[in-house]
Amino acid sequence: MTELTVGAHDEVTRDWPMRAVVLAIAGALIGVALQFLLKGNKPYALTEDTGRLALAAFLAVSGIAYGFVVERTGQSVSIAFALVAGCVVAGVIYWSGLASPSNSGDVWRLVCAFLTVSIAAPLFQAWRGARSGWEGIPYAAAHNHAWTDTVLWFSAWIFVGVALALAYLLGKLFSLIGLKFLRELLDKPWFFKMLVGLAFGGAVGLLRDRERVLSTLQRVVTTVLSVLAPVLAVGLLAFLVALPFTGLTPLWGATKSTTPILLSCIVGALILANTVIGDVPEESSRRRALQWAAMALGVALLPLGVIAAISTGLRILQYGLTPDRLWAVVFTGVACAYGAAYVVALARRRSGWANPVRVANLRLALALCGLTFILSTPLFSFGAISTKDQLARLESGRTSPDKFDWSAMRFDFGPAGKAAVEREAKSAARPEIRAAAVAVLKADSRWDVQAQVERASSELALDNRLVILPKKVLLPPDLRHRLTNYDACDSTGICAVIYTPGAGEVFGARNWSPAFTGDGNAAVATVGRAKFITLGENIGTQTFRLTRTAKGWFDVEEPLARAATLADEKTRTVDAQAEQLRQYDAIRSGDVEIREVRRRQIFVGGKPVGNAFDDAGEK
Repeated sequence: MTELTVGAHDEVTRDWPMRAVVLAIAGALIGVALQFLLKGNKPYALTEDTGRLALAAFLAVSGIAYGFVVERTGQSVSIAFALVAGCVVAGVIYWSGLASPSNSGDVWRLVCAFLTVSIAAPLFQAWRGARSGWEGIPYAAAHNHAWTDTVLWFSAWIFVGVALALAYLLGKLFSLIGLKFLRELLDKPWFFKMLVGLAFGGAVGLLRDRERVLSTLQRVVTTVLSVLAPVLAVGLLAFLVALPFTGLTPLWGATKSTTPILLSCIVGALILANTVIGDVPEESSRRRALQWAAMALGVALLPLGVIAAISTGLRILQYGLTPDRLWAVVFTGVACAYGAAYVVALARRRSGWANPVRVANLRLALALCGLTFILSTPLFSFGAISTKDQLARLESGRTSPDKFDWSAMRFDFGPAGKAAVEREAKSAARPEIRAAAVAVLKADSRWDVQAQVERASSELALDNRLVILPKKVLLPPDLRHRLTNYDACDSTGICAVIYTPGAGEVFGARNWSPAFTGDGNAAVATVGRAKFITLGENIGTQTFRLTRTAKGWFDVEEPLARAATLADEKTRTVDAQAEQLRQYDAIRSGDVEIREVRRRQIFVGGKPVGNAFDDAGEK
């Protein structure tokens, strides 16, 4: 394979013993530099300085790219490529910082930067070997370099793992006789990174000096993978044949990951089909089963891509744009482009379809390299596009405030999403949207957003179900906030509080609203015109008392919420249910008072409810 696919330039410059030494030293120096650039203020923490992160990425990517493409001659062009590759990845990190797993936009932008470098490297190697311009890149050399670089990458890391294991084994061996210097060095982060860089650079250099070994490994990998082509082909064809009978509806309802699963199948089909057709016609498999499997995989690409596009389109129509869905649009578009190229090649020349496919692969690789580079830059902000679309849906009423994904807007849509939440908190036309946005800004993490939004919604609706006695006054903000807790007014039901401005305590009684239906082990009892929620054996009015402390309002009594006497009854009679209706009407009309006897207790409709407050005594 090497003689067929590697140009004369590569043939002359293949052997270069000093390459391993140079790359090993360069790797060690880069490893030490990375330690000092990435070190944060706390132990084992990364720096948050984007300049240092970008410089570290530049050194690492440039060093790796140089190791993969450098030859004895023409080093200036190899250095130039390595520097450009480093700038591409470093630029992304400098613009957006280190990608956070929770921010898919930053993650995919960084992935695009790495894809740009990964695709460009074999194209550059093939062009340099041919020396005939971009239009003259030989497909055989480009495809061969792509596989060789992949095998080289994984082989080098396996070598690093073995080298580290050997180093730790020697460290323990010397520790047995009291010499702990090696073990102590391995525990130092700078030495560990230096050793990793040294081993990786040395491995790349050694393996590149043994191209026949890499070629053999490549053949083994592609041969093994090609055997799997019929398995995937049969599975994909069976899936497509079954679709007319099952319909697409089960496909959407089975999982929310329909598009990623389909795209993964497309990538697998592309890889396996190309292992069968090889770099050049002489390398195509002669086995009929493998040839038919490769054609079947080529046929399956386009329908799978179309189904993935439909799936993505349906999600967008239902829930609007998000950065993830926009990235899915890009990926499904690429998949459909590959599928269309393969179908056209098969339609034109069934027996000789591999040759036009190879031409299409090269052209699509060049286009994909350019596309991923553009998407890695700030020219397109999927977060800003998604923010505009989601806000339009919210403001038009297509998405209700309680169904709006505030955590995604705040934490997944990037700076545009955060800025939009801040704008909505200040100037949203609808009070419920403004309250929700204010609550979102108070959240420390995405996991706290839902609780904050629910609390804000409950506090906003509190006035509609709150009765303030003995007369209506303005409650302190911290008290209003506290009343929405589960052990006070909660988020449902009618609630009455007895409060005097400036008082250090507040008494309250809550009765579930007739409109509340409940779920779980709840049952709904109907009396006359009203429905009541029965939670297990708890039904009726709950009373509470809150006292002010330096840290806020607290219920110092146990239990936190006391059920009325009727709640202890296991059998709900019509009279008992009527009593609940009477209590509900009494609370709503403000017929709630505290009567002082030997102990204080809440009266609803003139009758005592709940346990007595036993710390007051007689005056």
